[in-house]
Amino acid sequence: MANVTVIGAQWGDEGKGKVVDWLASRADIVVRFQGGHNAGHTLVVGNQTYKLSLLPSGLVRGKMGVIGNGVVVDPVALLAEMDRVRAQGLNVSPDNLRIADNAPLILPLHAALDRAREAARGERKIGTTGRGIGPAYEDKVARRAIRMCDLAEPQTLSDKLDELLLHHNTLLRGLGADTFEKQQLLDDLLALAPRILPHVEQVWVRLDEARRAGQRILFEGAQAVMLDVDHGTYPFVTSSNTIAATAASGSGMPPSAVGFVLGIAKAYCTRVGSGPFPTELTDEIGRKLGERGHEFGTVTGRPRRCGWFDAAMVHQAVKVGGITGLALTKLDVLDGMPELKICTGYELGGQTLRFLPAAPGAQAAAKPIFETVEGWSGSTRGARSWADLPAQAIKYVRRIEELVEAPVTLLSTSPERDDTILMRDPFEG
Repeated sequence: MANVTVIGAQWGDEGKGKVVDWLASRADIVVRFQGGHNAGHTLVVGNQTYKLSLLPSGLVRGKMGVIGNGVVVDPVALLAEMDRVRAQGLNVSPDNLRIADNAPLILPLHAALDRAREAARGERKIGTTGRGIGPAYEDKVARRAIRMCDLAEPQTLSDKLDELLLHHNTLLRGLGADTFEKQQLLDDLLALAPRILPHVEQVWVRLDEARRAGQRILFEGAQAVMLDVDHGTYPFVTSSNTIAATAASGSGMPPSAVGFVLGIAKAYCTRVGSGPFPTELTDEIGRKLGERGHEFGTVTGRPRRCGWFDAAMVHQAVKVGGITGLALTKLDVLDGMPELKICTGYELGGQTLRFLPAAPGAQAAAKPIFETVEGWSGSTRGARSWADLPAQAIKYVRRIEELVEAPVTLLSTSPERDDTILMRDPFEG
């Protein structure tokens, strides 16, 4: 049996929660491998709705959840999320949640710096969530991060805080923001350590043993390929690598463990925050898509910008993200629209491109090239087989496959878990 890695194929918010939940019910272990609590998955199970930001989605299905070393963890946010889902009846304990001992921590000073920088940018804001993810990753690569394992060593923690505050308080003063006192941070971290440390271990050992035993591992990505810090629409990106290759480095597994890569894409396109969006619709159609699709960020609550499906961008995500097959979500949002458009490429300086250029100026100047296709009058909502779909809806899906050069292996037709058409089981490879 193959492992499965799930990543977003657009700008995030593609409906990964439902797909990951569906896959998690058939996995043995679910691993978060990058990002922080700046991304969210919404899972609807019966009459319960779970909103997860750090916890692996498999916990909802009673499976082992692992937070890998590639994740930056706000311990306060993690404990609050654990308490919230426990209140909803979920069991979260050291028996089913393990955290990498080398995962970096997000501290209050990281969030303060994140917000101060964004305020200083003024009209040139990137659109961060202000939760400290970027500054925490900066500390990781600068080798001054406080990591999970440091919570078990008070002296190490104290020494690292000295270095951390020397750096961050200098920046905060320069930005006109409040600074932080070491003793308060140290006391707070030592106070929460007893609740966190029972979950902490070298997770790569557990994952290696699980792989050797033939267990199914589901790697759960956050954000999406076009928010990748290297391959996305930089600088309007997240602070980590979101492509499938990161599943290995962010968990301590070999590249061969990544398995089948399932890219999630909406049947249209959305984006939260700033940055280029070639197919964005600012008219009545865009408003209609937002209303029908209930397009608000899971974490931020901000309205999502909406537009036509961008096949050129998803084609790029397929190539650099390592996507084996697509899961297409929210097809039902397009029901009843007489005419649909698909972006097949971009016009820039007299050239036709099938990818977004790296330079910000070129990204802004790229004009979408649209292909118009016929919509459908029937309903796709709740469909569970191809026979339930209108003919034009099937043609729309097939055209997307041709343009992005990847098969649609799973089709989601409503938020309900069982309203899914499966063409190929990712766990079968």
